[in-house]
Amino acid sequence: MAFELIKYWAVLIILLFSSLSNWVSGEPQVPCYFVFGDSLVDHGNNNALLTLAKANYPPNGIDFPRGSTGRFSNGQTSADITAELLGFDEYIPAFATANGEEILKGVNYASAAAGIRRESGQELGRFGPVTLDRANLLARPDHLEIEWPTGARFCLDDQLRHHETIISSITNLLGNKDTTTKYLSKCLYSMALGSNDYLNNYFLPILYPTSLQYTSEQYADVLI
Repeated sequence: MAFELIKYWAVLIILLFSSLSNWVSGEPQVPCYFVFGDSLVDHGNNNALLTLAKANYPPNGIDFPRGSTGRFSNGQTSADITAELLGFDEYIPAFATANGEEILKGVNYASAAAGIRRESGQELGRFGPVTLDRANLLARPDHLEIEWPTGARFCLDDQLRHHETIISSITNLLGNKDTTTKYLSKCLYSMALGSNDYLNNYFLPILYPTSLQYTSEQYADVLI
C-alpha cells in the first residue's frame, strides 16, 4: 500500500513538472488562488512578527529572483509552482503585503509555526525555544502550567479571519456581495497545515498536554 502511494505521488509530481515545462502565457485557469498553511508555503507573513519562525534572511531565497522574501526555501515553494501551473504571471502575494487590486488574483495567508490548534508553535518565542531537561520535569509535576515566551504566528483561525478581511476588500472592489460570491466560487483554495500540531505540540509533552489528553487516533480526530 505504501509503495503504491509513493508511485502515485511520483507520477503526479512528474506530470506537474511536465506541465510546467510546457506552460505558455495565457489567461490563468482560475481567477484567483488562496493559500492557507505553515512554513511550507509561507511567503513572508511572519517577517514582521516576534518569532524565531521566519526566513527573511540568507541563505533562504538564494535561488529565488526576489531573494530572501520569507520563504522557507532556497527558491520557490509548492504554492509558487502551483500558481505558475495555473497560469498566473505573478506570484500570489502574502497577506502581510497584499494591497489594491492584486488581491483579486488571490492571497497567501500561510504562517510559519502555525497549526490548526491555536497553541501549536507558541514555544518558538522571540527569546528562543524553551528547553526543559528531565530533572526539571520530574521536579515540577505541574509542568503543564509552565509559561514561555509566545511566538507570534497566524493559526488557522487567524488565517480564516484574514480571509474574511480580504473578502470584504474584494467586495468593495467588485461592487456587491453577489458578484463577489460568484467570483470566489471559481477560485482555487489550498491548505498545507497540521504538521506543527504534531512537531510543535503533540510530540512535545513537556510543553503541551495534548499527548496526555488524547491517543494518536483521538488527536487526529480532534484536528479534523
